Amino acid sequence: MIEQRWGLFHRWGPYVLLGFGALMSAATSNVVGMGRGAWNVAGALVVAAVALQLYWGALARSRPGHSPAGTLYYAVRWAIAFVLTWINPFFAFYAVVGYFGAERLLPPRLVKPGLFATAVIMAGSQSGGLPPDEELGWTVFGGLLAVNIALLTVFAHLAEQEEQRARDADATIVELERANTALQQAMDENAALHAQLLVQAREAGVADERRRLAAEIHDTIAQGLTGIIAQLQVVATASDETLAREHLDRASALARHSLGEARRSVHNLSPTALEHDALPEALEKTVAQWSERTGVRGDFTVTGPAEPLHEEIEATLLRIVQEALSNAIRHAEATRLGVTLSYMEGEVALDVRDDGRGFDPLTLVRRNGSGGFGLDGMRARAERIAGSFTVESEPGHGTALSARVPLVRHG
Repeated sequence: MIEQRWGLFHRWGPYVLLGFGALMSAATSNVVGMGRGAWNVAGALVVAAVALQLYWGALARSRPGHSPAGTLYYAVRWAIAFVLTWINPFFAFYAVVGYFGAERLLPPRLVKPGLFATAVIMAGSQSGGLPPDEELGWTVFGGLLAVNIALLTVFAHLAEQEEQRARDADATIVELERANTALQQAMDENAALHAQLLVQAREAGVADERRRLAAEIHDTIAQGLTGIIAQLQVVATASDETLAREHLDRASALARHSLGEARRSVHNLSPTALEHDALPEALEKTVAQWSERTGVRGDFTVTGPAEPLHEEIEATLLRIVQEALSNAIRHAEATRLGVTLSYMEGEVALDVRDDGRGFDPLTLVRRNGSGGFGLDGMRARAERIAGSFTVESEPGHGTALSARVPLVRHG
């Protein structure tokens, strides 16, 4: 905006100041003693100044910086202003444009001489016209010239300070832009790293779950099948029917046990409650069925806008709730239980609270023998998907379980 206004001044200012100087000169022509000859010369110079300005207005578009043409234009304009001010001091209004165009038109080594030359015209006008009369006139002219030069020096110093502040501000802005760019890059890298960590955590969770299932199959189903084979081999070589039937019964019992273990493993791997319902509906039904089966009041609440989550996230949260409900009815002796599912920015929180008898969280809770995983299992499930699990309890004051997992949307 400021540059545009300066551009308008450099383009139209000389016309306006020349016209104002001509009007003031016409009004004071009798006072300063302008004759017809002086008016003819002044009129010719005014026409020449207008022509010069028109010519430079067309030429300046292709020569925005200082150039030999700009130097010549400044010198010719100064010469016209000098002669006009010699004729009538009020033409100094036109000469004043030399103060504003020096740095734009002249090379650096000619700026100060150009300003000094303009100051000569201004001092001559202020002292009553050129040339000064007698010794007193020259003394006044010298004093006014010194004042003009001093003012030029002060204003030049202030302008230089202002330009330096402007350069410092530009440098600060550039540095801030560079810092903002670096910060944005760091944020983008952090987001990419976060996504990568989530993927790695998911892959680690999948690998851990596979190892767990492999160990479980090896410890249960594989050993059961090995036992069945051993019993059948005995039956194949037994000559006593009673002994053969006894080993057949053992093989049948092992088969039933292995079938149960297989069903339990499949159940742990793929929750059927999520086959047709989203996580909130599945949890609500799970809590309602548990409450109906146990006679304990169970409440379920959802906060925040529900979003479809990754299958592994939903399965983990459902398993944690199922284990928490199982623990509450087996150990807590609760009369009321609440489950809250909270969708937050980048995180999903699951909280289970009961008013049971509570316990000391520092006491080691061992894995029970009925196939459950207990608190350690819930914690392991949450950590497998880069989450966290906390327990707050006190004997006689109930238990609060809280799981925090990343909000990874369904892909």
